[in-house]
Amino acid sequence: MLSKREKVAYGLGDTASNIVFQTVMLFLTFFYTDIFGISPAVVGSMFLLVRIIDAVTDPLMGALADKTQSRHGKYRPYLLWLALPFALCSVLAFTTPDLSANGKVIYAFATYTLLMLAYTAINIPYSALGGVLTADPTERVSVQSYRFVFGMLGGLLVTACTLPLVNFFGNGDNAKGYQLTIAVMSALGLVLFLLCFAGTRERVSTPPDQQLTLRGSFASLWQNDQWRILCVAAFFLLTGMVLRSTLAIYYVKYFLGREELITAFVTLGMLGNIAGCALAQRLNRYVDKVKAYIGLQLISAGICMLSFFITPDQVVLAFALYFFWGFFLQMATPLLWAKMADAVDYGHYKTGIRITGLVYSSIVFFIKLGLALGGALAGWLLAFYNYQADVAQTAATQQGILLSFTLLPAIGSVLVALVMSRYRLNSARVLDIHQQLQRRAGDTTSGHDKVQA
Repeated sequence: MLSKREKVAYGLGDTASNIVFQTVMLFLTFFYTDIFGISPAVVGSMFLLVRIIDAVTDPLMGALADKTQSRHGKYRPYLLWLALPFALCSVLAFTTPDLSANGKVIYAFATYTLLMLAYTAINIPYSALGGVLTADPTERVSVQSYRFVFGMLGGLLVTACTLPLVNFFGNGDNAKGYQLTIAVMSALGLVLFLLCFAGTRERVSTPPDQQLTLRGSFASLWQNDQWRILCVAAFFLLTGMVLRSTLAIYYVKYFLGREELITAFVTLGMLGNIAGCALAQRLNRYVDKVKAYIGLQLISAGICMLSFFITPDQVVLAFALYFFWGFFLQMATPLLWAKMADAVDYGHYKTGIRITGLVYSSIVFFIKLGLALGGALAGWLLAFYNYQADVAQTAATQQGILLSFTLLPAIGSVLVALVMSRYRLNSARVLDIHQQLQRRAGDTTSGHDKVQA
């Protein structure tokens, strides 16, 4: 079993990642439209283009990490090498130079692209690291629970502190406030990545005689049918989740009409996320993680649908449903990432090739596509419903924000549940695969010993 200390150290890496990820998901659209002065339609299109470019690099980064050989392992060294560049790119993305309208778009495109490329280069190896800390299927859920609890603590830091720090540092100048706030958070993230590097060890290694080529790795990947199911599920999941999270600020400010409650609203949602992640391991003890995952998606969809019927005066109910949406949706997150490690084992069992980095990165590729589409949809829908920054919205615009915040994310969760109904790596099957891989490894070792004798 892994020590709690190592699980915490691994989780700190996701705290660092989430400081930027949650800032982008919750505040970057608002920052671009209301602070930097870029139109929502342009922001939506830019998000889609940049994230597609970034997503294409994910499998390449995974393949590179799989081929990396260093005294620190395959995946850990990237935390050491890229912590500082990632922090610098984060600050640049939230910097607002005095440029023309076209210049602002070009600058935003360039710096956001750099940020997402840096995020890929450090987060793909970090994610794959979770698959090589232990080979125990049960411990994998525990590792991912620690990861996402600490990751959501990073998100909680973002939701609770971003706007107050912007006001504190900016003193009326929101552009300066955002820049300095992200600088402080990025410095913290740098330290946390270094602690993650120092506190973890890689234990699951590739077969000693495995020779990887890029073409062979991708050919092996495609034979993994359970990997393909996870890719599609991840795409639908992130599309709906990012759409809802991005529009949360707009929902509170323009539909509920309570701008002063934005920080409280998103912070409460993050608390729901943390509570859900913390209970994932306990749920896994009593319910098969495939069945649990499907059920949690359907519950999340139902909560989104109920939110559609809330009126602006029902603020407490709106807060409660947002909390429980995060609670049930994020309870499923550690289960999904544990299933990625199971898919690595399944691919190894089926093809004889172990490609941890490529499996994780290619699923993250589809996560990024969902992230791209969800963010783009938010911008496009705001433009479609004639949203105008920082003014009173029409009734049609308010209704459009409500529909986009509630019913469309519900569709995403329902689609995830339908896709995952075809997933076959339940707990019993994963245990059987793990035991067979152990026997194969023992047979290989015995064979080498006989040859040497």
